Amino acid sequence: MTYQALARKWRPKTFAELSGQEHVVQALSNALERGRLHHAYLLTGTRGVGKTTIARILAKSLNCVKGVTATPCGVCPACVDIDAGRFVDLLELDAASNTGIDNMREILDNARYAPTVGRYKVYLIDEVHMLSKAAFNSMLKTLEEPPDHVKFVLATTDPQKIPVTVLSRCLQFNLKLLSGPLIAKRLIEILRAEGIPFEDGATALIARVAHGSMRDALSVLDQAIAYGAGEVRESVVRTMLGAADADYVYRIADALIARDGSALLGEARALTERGVSLANALEELAALFHGIAVCQTVPDAAEALPDAPRVKALARAFDPESVQLAYQICVQGRADLALAPDESMGFSMTLLRLLAFEPASESNGDTAAAAHGALRTREAGTPTEAESSTTVAGTTESPALNSAAVARTPGEAPQPAAWPAFVAGMKLSGMALQLAAQTELKAVAGNEFVLAVPEASRHLTDRAYADKLKAAIEQIMGRRVRLRFEIGGASATTLAAQEKRERDAAQAKTEAAFREDPFVQDVLSRFDARIKPNSIKRV
Repeated sequence: MTYQALARKWRPKTFAELSGQEHVVQALSNALERGRLHHAYLLTGTRGVGKTTIARILAKSLNCVKGVTATPCGVCPACVDIDAGRFVDLLELDAASNTGIDNMREILDNARYAPTVGRYKVYLIDEVHMLSKAAFNSMLKTLEEPPDHVKFVLATTDPQKIPVTVLSRCLQFNLKLLSGPLIAKRLIEILRAEGIPFEDGATALIARVAHGSMRDALSVLDQAIAYGAGEVRESVVRTMLGAADADYVYRIADALIARDGSALLGEARALTERGVSLANALEELAALFHGIAVCQTVPDAAEALPDAPRVKALARAFDPESVQLAYQICVQGRADLALAPDESMGFSMTLLRLLAFEPASESNGDTAAAAHGALRTREAGTPTEAESSTTVAGTTESPALNSAAVARTPGEAPQPAAWPAFVAGMKLSGMALQLAAQTELKAVAGNEFVLAVPEASRHLTDRAYADKLKAAIEQIMGRRVRLRFEIGGASATTLAAQEKRERDAAQAKTEAAFREDPFVQDVLSRFDARIKPNSIKRV
């Protein structure tokens, strides 16, 4: 027997069956019921959120024997043929393989002829952003004033690549990513209809790995049914996906509370030996800390969390500041796995960071406790993930910055003299880095940083660059700050001024060494030569 994939078998047939895109359904339903139909629609969104499905339902609504309606019957020849993909007046085109102007000219030539069997001729052009510039230009006139019997539905995952001349001729609907609970609910409905035994934890896990795409979730569900021999069990799905078991994250949390480094490394070894996806393990761990943070800050929302009693118990054991830092370490560790010598080493290093770093309390006067919570470390001269417990230090190439660098208590504002070293430690680039380098710290009043900027660098205080500088300061400080710029008050103590002095000194030293070279002096005396200072470069 021929098996039909779940993603095709359970594709919604009506607007009522479509979930998660209510804003699009409502707009199209009202237009169909009131007879206010536009001639061109643009549906945007990532894969598997319903673009093609909405286009087919719209085609049925336009060609159903009941007339133009938001509730097509689904049993008439037009509805049946559209569901089966054989309706002659619904032309589905893949722009990725029909990119040229000749393909578009053929489509437009046929558009002027009346529909063969239906009421409207509907053109569904998928991945429309793949069309060439000439193809886009050729369709502009027809797209603006098509025949009365023609409707265009354009679908794309990358609307930024579509010319504005095309966008202005279409009604645009942005389809949203589907939420995890919504996907899980749909999976449960399908499994019950199919008569397949399942566990709620398995559907929740599949919904999470789908990342907002219903088609991805149904594809994974198909794989899980085959892998589990006709059943969908959480343990089996976790093994199939290489995900960490549910108890793993709680064992990690318990080890952190007990400050048991051996237990953490033991968990890391066990997961590596089992071939579990360590990236997924960190995602699970970050999700746990998110749940703990929700429980601590919004207790009323805690009941909706999975394993709410266990999460509540952990929320009482962790400080809110530690939870925020732990979440950030897990997320950053997930991103750093690709940079680690190998995944297991990167994973175990992330666990050790969770154990080593703690946010220092400003009200805690115990020096030993503060030192324990603010581990001073350098990793290749860059700040660690725990920005709130980092020592500000300059680079080895800049003695002036090293001399100005001082250790700070996490969350403590830098002194004006240490501002250049503080700037050197921030993760900035481009114009935001230029703005930071041109500033001088005048004062810190509470959460407000007063920065002086030279008149010549006034343009650098643009909102976009200032916001990036503000975000970098907040990442290091671990709290919200506000920037206030004073134009024309910067002195020679900025990072840019210090670096310029160092460059000038190095260049002067290089020129002096060049002039004093015996060979150069011999050439000058023999040939009455002159030195071009601008041509002297350091090696």
